[in-house]
Amino acid sequence: MNILGVGIAASACNGYQNDGVMIAAASDAFWDGGSACGRNYKVECRGATNQGDPNPCRGQDYMVVKIVDYCPSGCQGTIDLSQEALAAIANPDAGKIEILLPLL
Repeated sequence: MNILGVGIAASACNGYQNDGVMIAAASDAFWDGGSACGRNYKVECRGATNQGDPNPCRGQDYMVVKIVDYCPSGCQGTIDLSQEALAAIANPDAGKIEILLPLL
């Protein structure tokens, strides 16, 4: 599973706009018709994809993000972390990283 490290704009999840910076947007694989809104996931950097930094993991061993948005085209089988969430576990310039993503 990969994540995209790009910012999140306006939220598709009503009521979650002010939930801090450890947030993410869900692709169709996680969106579940909007039921993903408010779900928390433990995100652990597992390594590089075939793009970007070959050793992107750094910082915390893991962190928890809340799904606050929908990630449309370009997000396939991924979640899109806020820049702050990505920076907590990986090099923000890595682009995409492989993660372990259990639901809490």
